[in-house]
Amino acid sequence: MQVLADDDEHEGRERSESHEGRDGGTKGRMLTATNATFQAECSACHMAYPPGLLSAASWKEMMGTLDKHFDTDASLDEATIAEILPFLEANAGTSRKADSGAKPVLRITETGWFKHEHDEISPATWKRDSIKSASNCMACHTSADKGNFDEDNVRIPK
Repeated sequence: MQVLADDDEHEGRERSESHEGRDGGTKGRMLTATNATFQAECSACHMAYPPGLLSAASWKEMMGTLDKHFDTDASLDEATIAEILPFLEANAGTSRKADSGAKPVLRITETGWFKHEHDEISPATWKRDSIKSASNCMACHTSADKGNFDEDNVRIPK
């Protein structure tokens, strides 16, 4: 299975080598790579997003700027970064833009893949008290923390 992470059309999208499913999306598949330190550190503040949803360049940039992680200081010591970053890079999505010199995408919600998969969701839906923002995957994807984004299990809260 291959994950494409930084491509306007397929950003972050899983694609099976057998090309199961026309859309190549995550339907019926799980993004399950995990690491105990990554899980503990990232999920202390938010869901530990599956590494395949961003490119290696994106993860490297993110881990190098944790002191200003989305307006929060999420700094980690060098030993912790040295454990987490290789895991993220090894399990990251592939990037068609990596050689283009384009700035890495840091917000999963700004990837082409995310926008494509959620294009039917209105801005008002993201603002519901039960959801709060597009980055709250668990609000609708109840098994997102386990890497399961299967569309058959989506429940959009009111």
